[in-house]
Amino acid sequence: AGCANGIVDSGPDCNSKSSAAVHAWDEGVAFYTGSLEGPAAGGNTAGVFSYRLAEKRCANFKTCGKQSDSVSGVSFVNIQLFEKLSIGQAKLLVGQCEAVRPVLRDMVALMSIPLIQGTLRYAYKIDKMAGGGKEKGEGAIFAAAIVPHVHHCNAADADAILNNMFLGASTSFAAVKKAFENSYACMKITCEEVGGLWNKAENKYYAGAEPCGGAANTGTVKIEENDSLPGWALGVIIAVCVLLALCCVGIVLVIVREKVYGKPAFTPFVAAGTVGASHENR
Repeated sequence: AGCANGIVDSGPDCNSKSSAAVHAWDEGVAFYTGSLEGPAAGGNTAGVFSYRLAEKRCANFKTCGKQSDSVSGVSFVNIQLFEKLSIGQAKLLVGQCEAVRPVLRDMVALMSIPLIQGTLRYAYKIDKMAGGGKEKGEGAIFAAAIVPHVHHCNAADADAILNNMFLGASTSFAAVKKAFENSYACMKITCEEVGGLWNKAENKYYAGAEPCGGAANTGTVKIEENDSLPGWALGVIIAVCVLLALCCVGIVLVIVREKVYGKPAFTPFVAAGTVGASHENR
């Protein structure tokens, strides 16, 4: 929960005579990115935190680059997020505390996108590619991480996602996709930003998984009357952090297994033409 505490705590700490808010903000950035990404633009594939999740999903959904329309380059989410982080930091440095709140809301919206993409990706694998236990487990985790945000917009759509993604459910990709799209406007994201599931081998979107084509939808837009960060937003930030922390724990356990039992931590496998076939796209 370090990235959540760092970013959110910058608000209460903010005043014109203290650097505590800026320190908390920078701490949140560090936890979002992790040390393995390194200094290079676009980071390093060795990364395991939220920054790396956004990079992986942009290649899966053709949302890399400044226009969110490429399968290579830095993810649109991270490009936009780090612009917002710089803006927020500058405002905190001069004590413009209230001006940071809308920036933080924009950041939460951006951080939601990889969670939506992850849910959609595994929903497609389960429904259209006969996904097994791994796909069902990861799909359920991604769905659980983003459903509170959807519920804030539309409880019925949140239920539809959960009912299709919980372990043991009969999954309909079309139903999950529609439920998310209904709430895009409320969540302050667009169809273009989420993109569509990209078939790299055939250089086109998977059938039925194309971008929805615009920001317009039938969802209800909720306007927050209170400037404080709502519970669902904090939930999204924490969910992103926890999701990536679990990945780190898994890697550590695998390495420990290698040390204790003398078995290789990772085994090579043959690349295939389907989504998620390679370790890189996991």
